[in-house]
Amino acid sequence: MKANAIIQTDVVKATINRNIYGHFAEHLGRCIYEGLWVGEDSPIPNTQGIRSDVLEALKRLNVPVLRWPGGCFADEYHWKDGVGPRKQRKRMVNTHWGGVVENNHFGTHEFMLLCELLGCEPYISGNVGSGTVQEMQEWVEYMTFDGESPMADWRRQNGRAEPWKLTYFGVGNENWGCGGNMRPEYYADLYRHYQTYVRNYGGNKIYRIACGANSGDYRWTEVLMREAARFMDGLSLHYYTVPGPTWQEKGSATEFTEQDWFTTLKKTLFMDELIAKHAAIMDQYDPERRIGLIVDEWGTWYDVEPGTNPGFLYQQNTLRDALVAGVNLHIFHKHASRVKMANIAQTVNVLQAMVLTEGAKMVLTPTYHVFEMFKVHQGGEALDVHLKSDDYEFGGERIPQVSLSASRDAEGRIHISLCNLHHEAAADLSVQLRGLTDNRRVSGRLLTGPSIQAHNTFAQPDAVHPVPFDGAAVAGGVLTAQLPARSVAVLTLEA
Repeated sequence: MKANAIIQTDVVKATINRNIYGHFAEHLGRCIYEGLWVGEDSPIPNTQGIRSDVLEALKRLNVPVLRWPGGCFADEYHWKDGVGPRKQRKRMVNTHWGGVVENNHFGTHEFMLLCELLGCEPYISGNVGSGTVQEMQEWVEYMTFDGESPMADWRRQNGRAEPWKLTYFGVGNENWGCGGNMRPEYYADLYRHYQTYVRNYGGNKIYRIACGANSGDYRWTEVLMREAARFMDGLSLHYYTVPGPTWQEKGSATEFTEQDWFTTLKKTLFMDELIAKHAAIMDQYDPERRIGLIVDEWGTWYDVEPGTNPGFLYQQNTLRDALVAGVNLHIFHKHASRVKMANIAQTVNVLQAMVLTEGAKMVLTPTYHVFEMFKVHQGGEALDVHLKSDDYEFGGERIPQVSLSASRDAEGRIHISLCNLHHEAAADLSVQLRGLTDNRRVSGRLLTGPSIQAHNTFAQPDAVHPVPFDGAAVAGGVLTAQLPARSVAVLTLEA
């Protein structure tokens, strides 16, 4: 099977915002507690309570931005319960996720510490569903005000003299659902009200993100843009890849058929149509594209692993998820002029995670490896790409077999990422490199596995991992390569 492409190496479409490679950590299952936070007294090695092995693994991804504390949890989270001496913090019930007790030991100070250690930007989701305007205003004041005020003084009493830098603030989450079951007209008015009090103190300027649509709810986007566009910097979008026929039958993360593989990838490709249609509505009200589309929840969602708490959303992560990650990141690159951030759900132990933990053990997932391989695209210039791929046909349906994206980094290197979606057929690739005036040498890395269900376990942590790829060559301005079936590759062209 064949794929032919033209890359216009001298035509830049947009800059790939680093934040497209963002992450999301909610108080859900074992994401925060055990996954990221173990406490200073834990026998598990930690850095001021933050789990050291996970911290080091995430550092290797160059995480640009981390969203917290939710998710659905955000609209029942009251930030004042999570500051001050930990032994004195209020305990609450996490009603959305398993009905477990939340002890609030991981709060604002701990989250900001995590972001500082990762070198990433914090993205905080504020509580509109069950919170007040005053509560939201005081949280921003607590974090960012450098003068004398009750909240700034309280922050200093709690051990932080200097204010934090906070760029991204979400005014509510999924307010069409778990965040209040609101109509778009009602939420648009609430958003206008609440965002007024998300103030810029001193030199800190906040990028205000409004709650956007659930998947294909284009009317929500229409109403929000019509009623509140001038008050927002970003508008969110949530879309999960769910292969099963219903939310009650989402399918297994590891025990799936070739048909399930194909269906999952086909549903993932729907992200392209979603973004295009939401962006077209946004263009009507914001032709200069000042407002960013923020895809702050995306990824695969399967049935939980057998024997685990159904409210913890713990699932394994296979080669199939690696292809889902690669395809979505390519779609975000394609729409880089509108998509300014994306946050995969979620960082540790929940849904399409980067990392899984079990006690003191940790394993990196195939999705982690894609993010690590693709980090070369962060902040790069998205190049003009024209791809014609043979179809991958299964069960009477068709999708393109190959997905491709290309960028140029600040040093002039060209990075080409490739996904062969076919479960058993290799792809012969030929790429014309238009506008390239110098000779380039090519190097590469490849991620694949012996089966579509291949995944890493605590017993076999390296069953799926990147290996050097020497199956590509450049001659006469043409790049050729043979991509193995079910694979993700990143090629680098440098002088």
